[in-house]
Amino acid sequence: MTQKILIVDDEPNILTLMEQALESLEDEGVELITARNGEEALEIIKTEKPNLVFLDVMMPKMNGLQVCHIVKHDLQMADVYIVILTAKGQEFDKQKGIEVGADLYLTKPFRPKEVLEKSIQVLGF
Repeated sequence: MTQKILIVDDEPNILTLMEQALESLEDEGVELITARNGEEALEIIKTEKPNLVFLDVMMPKMNGLQVCHIVKHDLQMADVYIVILTAKGQEFDKQKGIEVGADLYLTKPFRPKEVLEKSIQVLGF
């Protein structure tokens, strides 16, 4: 079964950076999918059921915390591993991320190597 990673960010340069960080996983058969806002992300999560989601917090239409809450609580998709990406590193924000069900919290700017290592760990390579 193909493993899938969804990258959600409204900043094109962040999407590109994330794709570049993870493109080596495509050789392992991992499919990389991108979305530019929360609504789009939610639709993709429902239809594609990605194994791993990198989710930006500050986005148009629906923010990452709302998406995470819907996926984890309303849709009961506990097996989708969600990493919240945010420029906000305050403890309060981390607490909010944990409350909505995020599995991990990464603060921007992140290191591409860190993103890749985490992905390998989550997907079990």
